[in-house]
Amino acid sequence: MRSHAGGRPSSLGAEAPVRAVRATPRPAAPPGARDPLPSAPVKANGASAFRTVPRTGVIFVTAEATRRGYDGHDSAWCNLGQGQPETGLIEGAPPRVEEVVIDPRDRDYAPVAGLPELREAVAAMYNRLYRRGMPSQYTAENVAISSGGRAGLTRAAASLGRVNLGHFLPDYTAYEELLDIFRAFTAIPILLEPERGYAFRPDDLRREVAGRGLSALLVSNPCNPTGKLIGGEELSGWISVARELDCALLMDEFYSHYVWSHVPGPLPMESAARYVEDVDRDPVVLFDGLTKNWRYPGWRVAWTVGPRTVIEAVTSAGSFLDGGGSRPLQRAAVGLLEPDVVEAETRAIHECFRRKRAWFVNRLAEIGVELDRPPEGTFYAWGNLSKLPPPLRDGMGLFERALDHKVITVPGVFFDVNPGKRRSPQASRFHSYSRFSFGPPKEVLEQACERLEALVAEARNE
Repeated sequence: MRSHAGGRPSSLGAEAPVRAVRATPRPAAPPGARDPLPSAPVKANGASAFRTVPRTGVIFVTAEATRRGYDGHDSAWCNLGQGQPETGLIEGAPPRVEEVVIDPRDRDYAPVAGLPELREAVAAMYNRLYRRGMPSQYTAENVAISSGGRAGLTRAAASLGRVNLGHFLPDYTAYEELLDIFRAFTAIPILLEPERGYAFRPDDLRREVAGRGLSALLVSNPCNPTGKLIGGEELSGWISVARELDCALLMDEFYSHYVWSHVPGPLPMESAARYVEDVDRDPVVLFDGLTKNWRYPGWRVAWTVGPRTVIEAVTSAGSFLDGGGSRPLQRAAVGLLEPDVVEAETRAIHECFRRKRAWFVNRLAEIGVELDRPPEGTFYAWGNLSKLPPPLRDGMGLFERALDHKVITVPGVFFDVNPGKRRSPQASRFHSYSRFSFGPPKEVLEQACERLEALVAEARNE
C-alpha cells in the first residue's frame, strides 16, 4: 500500500491539567505464595523515587520465556500465551501490506485526535456496519485515533472524574495498573461466576450500577480471557440500562470480529454501536483498532468512538499523555477500512480461526483441560486445570513446567484484576486456570498440544 497524500496538523483546545500521581510500594506476596510479579528494589543513583511497576501477564510470561532462550522467532517454541493473531497471509484475506511510502508532509506531527481522513473513515465504517438507516450517525468528531489500544484506554481513564468505575473478574490483565494509576476514580470489582458461564444480564448490570453507585463500567467484549460475548438483545439491554442510569460503558471491542456465536447482520462481528440510539447522548465509548481485527498489531493504530464531548476530553488527555500517533501509518490505515477490505478480512479471519477454535477446544479436552464454556469470541480458551495432576493443576505450576518443553501459557491469576493489590493473591479464584491462545498458526498449536499431552502424562507417572 502506498500513501502519498499529505495533511496539515490541526490545533487543539486547552490542555487538561496533569494530575499528580503518588508512587506506592507494591505489597509482598503472602508467605509460601509464588509471586507472579517478582521485583527488586531499584538501587541506581536517584532512582529510589520510582516504584516497581509490575508487568502485564503476557509481558511477564514472555520475559520468563526469553530468559530460557525464547526470542520470538525460534520455531522450536510454541507460544500459546501470545495476545496477537497470526499476522501472515491467510486464505481469502486481502494481500498483506508490505510497504508504506511516506509522503514528506507526513514527517510532521499528526493531530492528537488523529488524521481527519482516518477519523472520517472510522466513522463511516461504523455507520456502514452497524447503523444503516438510523437517524443518528457517527462523524469524524465522534472518533479519536491513538497509538494502540492501551493508549486509547489510558486517555479515557485519565479523563474520568471522581466516580466509581466497575470492572469484572476475570478480565484483561493490562486493566490492573490502568485502574490503579489514576486516583481520581475508584475501581470497584464485580465478580463473574464460572457456574453461570460468566454471564451478566442487564438486570445484573442494573443491580450493580444502582447498588454500588457506578458511574462507569470497563469491560472487554468479547471477553479476554473467557471468550464470553455480550451481543444481540442482551447487549441492547446493557445499553438501555446505561442510558437510563447514566452509567458510561467503556467497551473494549478489540476482538469484535472474532465472534463464534450468531449475531445480527451479514458479517460475524458485534459492536455496541449497533444499539446506540443517539451517538452524542448515549454514554457508550468504544475502543478498537488494527491490532486484532485487521491483524496488524505492530502498527499501533487504534481508535476511540463515542460522544463528541468524550472525544474532546480524551483528545485533551492525549495531548499530555502521548501526543498522538504515527502520521504515516494513520494515512496508510485509511485504505484498510474500505468496505471490500473489511469484509474480506473479516470473513477470512472467521473461517480460519473458526476451524482452529473447534480443533483446539477438542484437543485441550483430550489433554484434560476443561472449559467453563466454549469461547463465543476472541482466540482464547479459558482452561480449568483442576483435573490435571499436580503441579499442573495450578496455572503457575503449568506455566513453569511447560517452559521446560518450550511452550508458553498465561496463568489465570493474571486475569484476577486487582488494582493496588488490595486483595490477597492467595484468595484468587483463578489459580487453577490458564489462558491458552489459538492465535498462532495451526501447526504451532498441534506441536504445543503434543508437548502438553506428554507433560501431563509425565506428571501422572511421577
